[in-house]
Amino acid sequence: MPAHVAALPADGERSTSSQWVSWLLVAALIYLLLAAVGAIGDGFKAATGNNAKQLFAFATNPFVGLMIGLVATALIQSSSTVSSIIVGMVAGGLPIEIAIPLIMGANIGTSLTSTIVSLGHVRNGEEFGRAFSAATVHDAFNILAVAILLPLELLFSPLQRSSEALAGLLVSDAAVDMKGMNFMKTLLAPASDTLGAAVGWIPGVWSGIALIVIGVALILFVVSAIGKLLRKVMVGRAKSIMHASVGRGPLSGMASGTVITVLVQSSSTTTSLIVPLAGTGVFSLKQVYPFTLGTNIGTCITALLAATAITGPTAVLALQIAIVHLLFNVLGIVLIYGLPFLRQLPPTIAVTLAGLAQKNKLYVVAYMGGLFFVLPLALIGFSQL
Repeated sequence: MPAHVAALPADGERSTSSQWVSWLLVAALIYLLLAAVGAIGDGFKAATGNNAKQLFAFATNPFVGLMIGLVATALIQSSSTVSSIIVGMVAGGLPIEIAIPLIMGANIGTSLTSTIVSLGHVRNGEEFGRAFSAATVHDAFNILAVAILLPLELLFSPLQRSSEALAGLLVSDAAVDMKGMNFMKTLLAPASDTLGAAVGWIPGVWSGIALIVIGVALILFVVSAIGKLLRKVMVGRAKSIMHASVGRGPLSGMASGTVITVLVQSSSTTTSLIVPLAGTGVFSLKQVYPFTLGTNIGTCITALLAATAITGPTAVLALQIAIVHLLFNVLGIVLIYGLPFLRQLPPTIAVTLAGLAQKNKLYVVAYMGGLFFVLPLALIGFSQL
């Protein structure tokens, strides 16, 4: 064998090298995500001053906030993106009581992706029925969770109170600065200074608005790029976890849904992986159901990560809304899946919707367009009359 051929790196070495490059890119993108969230907070403060609450007066109706979160997530197709933006806005002055319905709406909006994926089976009636029910069980659960927890939140504020207590404990324990040094602030200072300088020439509140736009654009790019990179590195492993654990009971299914969503950084990707498997009969609706609940928990990691970008007096508020997102999903599972009389409601709704969809595909158009766009936009419009 010629010497130059023998010197070529083995496939395994190239693969390992490629994975290292991918993980370094993920680390760089996470840094950009943190910088982008900080930019939104800084821009929001610069643009609104002390008037953030007045700016969002139109959303003081919690149902309007819910609809805004739903439509925004359905359009962007990423609850991770929307929740990260909300964290930045809370850091900039958006009141927690307005942000909570926005977060709940994002939970509903993210389930549109799996419903779209189910359309890939539309030519085979039986497969389509299984795929559509596997997709819409996620919708039904998230809607039911909001229907139960939003009224409870409006009456007793359990999420706001408990998240405030937890955030206070975590920030007071974890954010003790050594000799006045703040690690995250120091780490993000180069990016913050660069972004600030980029809009520094823009006069008045427009510099703040420009910073918000840059922050949102960066989050859109980063969440998408991280998702693609992690899918490339982890999806094979994710499928192995899925096949090994989904059929072993509800707790195992929830755990695998959580882990895979953390690995690929997208609940939409995770549910999109399992819907085709449900359509072809690999997994039953009973097995898919707890798995999708795990994706709700896994997707909270992005908002928690984003909250670490915020420093100063608003750090506790940013962490609080991220904790609200986690508590909402955990409490929803405990209440709905934990109570037998509620547990079967989402699968029953999903099977009913799938039956209608199999009979007439116009039901699919009406369901997707009505739930995710027409109804929310109409409610927002009517609220302004």
